[in-house]
Amino acid sequence: MSHKADTLEFLSSALELHQDTLMTSAFNLNGTVLLDLAVQAGFNGQVVFVDTDYHFPETIATRDVLEKRYPDVKFITLSAGLPLDDLFKTDTTACCAARKVAPLKNYLEQHKPSALLNARSREQSSTRASIELREETPERITYNPLAFWTRAELEEYAVQHELPVNPLYWQGYSSIGCVPCTRAVENNEDARAGRWAGTEKTECGLWNRGGL
Repeated sequence: MSHKADTLEFLSSALELHQDTLMTSAFNLNGTVLLDLAVQAGFNGQVVFVDTDYHFPETIATRDVLEKRYPDVKFITLSAGLPLDDLFKTDTTACCAARKVAPLKNYLEQHKPSALLNARSREQSSTRASIELREETPERITYNPLAFWTRAELEEYAVQHELPVNPLYWQGYSSIGCVPCTRAVENNEDARAGRWAGTEKTECGLWNRGGL
């Protein structure tokens, strides 16, 4: 795996500099690969997942399997605690803001980690084509260790290391979000083309301007 050694070295350096590093994950292919690499590099902090109450059952099941596989990592599940509604039908941005962005933003404001690990990669979509390995905001640093990994490399790594990838991934769901706003993608589409398909929306809002 061409990137593995460099990625492990990058992660080790980041974790040494920021011992309070927190990882965010939606338990897609990228997130599962990053978690495995991070643990190899010495990560034993928190993995934070925001449950919008609209996730696929397979996503929740994947989280549970990963929690058992990596017992030294603390898995944190956040929720806005909102009743189910149809806001996603009329205003997807407002729905994401309330159910996904707000819970994580509030958690980060309370815990104030100096750095985050994120699993985005450039190949996922045109909107992510220029992300860097290290992004800095006034609040914290966001590390994107998989920025230059290709989808083929991620798949190869996952298979070689027998990682418990969300089963929906192998059914064409290359980027998995909430049930109402996610579909499988075609072979000629970006990995994230199945998110909010038919709208101009491309991101949930978590990583605008390099991070929260």
